[in-house]
Amino acid sequence: MGGASHLHNMVVSNLVGELRNQLRVGPCRVVAADQRVKAGFSGLYTYPDVLVVCGTPQLEQPGDTLLNPKVIIEVLSDSTEAYDRGKKFEHYRAIETLTDYLLVSQDRYQIERFSREAGGRWIYSAEAGSDRSMQIESIDCVLALREVFAKVDGVSEPLAAPYR
Repeated sequence: MGGASHLHNMVVSNLVGELRNQLRVGPCRVVAADQRVKAGFSGLYTYPDVLVVCGTPQLEQPGDTLLNPKVIIEVLSDSTEAYDRGKKFEHYRAIETLTDYLLVSQDRYQIERFSREAGGRWIYSAEAGSDRSMQIESIDCVLALREVFAKVDGVSEPLAAPYR
């Protein structure tokens, strides 16, 4: 998102760094911020904060719009949180290749994950706390919350543990 806050940009940078380090070997790669994505048959075009694509990127022609993300990550802000959780996720679910949708707080140690099961059902999980980690099995990565929020000023511990 253009004009994002410093906190938002720091979290995005940390996510990209952590994923890149873990995906150096293998068929998947991490892409940040300015990659346009088409949300399946719904036709919505978005620019996720971070995404992972595995294998050969499928691009809508003409142009560079990605059609096959495997993981999409949005860093939440006050102005976009409701949309990211609601309508945007509704559109993202139309992407056949999407296996994981992560929502990352920008001011507290918390990551929420929606993962698609083989039958198409989405399962919610969350991790909160600086000592916690979020595993993303579909790309064989683990995001340590301490690393995702490294050098991000003002991050706090969550008030309560998330639903698990």
